[in-house]
Amino acid sequence: MKEKLYTIPVNDAISANDECMICNARRSLEQDAIDYAIGPGASYMEADIREKTDAKGFCARHFQMMFEYGNSLGNALILSTHVHKVSAELKKEMLSYKGVKSGLFSKSTESNVERYISGLEEKCFVCDYYRETYDRYIATFFYLYENDENFRSRVREGKGFCIPHMKELLKAASDELKGDMLEDFTKTLFDLESRNLDRIEEDITWFVEKFKYENRDADWKESKDAIPRTIQKLVGGYPADPPYKP
Repeated sequence: MKEKLYTIPVNDAISANDECMICNARRSLEQDAIDYAIGPGASYMEADIREKTDAKGFCARHFQMMFEYGNSLGNALILSTHVHKVSAELKKEMLSYKGVKSGLFSKSTESNVERYISGLEEKCFVCDYYRETYDRYIATFFYLYENDENFRSRVREGKGFCIPHMKELLKAASDELKGDMLEDFTKTLFDLESRNLDRIEEDITWFVEKFKYENRDADWKESKDAIPRTIQKLVGGYPADPPYKP
């Protein structure tokens, strides 16, 4: 395998033993990217980095994370040049605005202004910064699954994945695995998800039941944090996480 392997962070992610090891790995990469963008290293002060942040901007999620990070001056510096660029470009697009012509032979579904805004929404410095490494994490996951029996056992014995990352792994598996190993992974994934969805359903159901009068003195079992874990299993992420700060 010529590309760089990330066996240590992938093994760290599976050792965390939470509801989705891919969520865990993604969170670490995302936090590293926020640190790089606006953290103590002050990369935003470097001309080439500011050029990239001006060109790409940030998605709503990562603007929120940067705001919560607490570096007011860093945020203001990044925003001051980025909003200047966006303002100039958007004004130019508005001056040349042409509405969409509807008709049988019309190929465009957006005006030039709408296309410009769509382009802004699709760009994010933080997303791009960690995306390549994240893709290598996924490739490393399958490399370990194919070549390390201990890793396969840990996957089988784990808590599975959130549903969105289950989909991502299922899609990637056909490129990363072949033959019997692909069949083994697919079966493992489906069995793992089915078993752990049953577990989550049992936990959240007991959380509800615990509020009934007759269960007031009963043990919470594993259900005290069932709400954030159930949300994570369904849609990914960590809803109970506090804002990320240095």
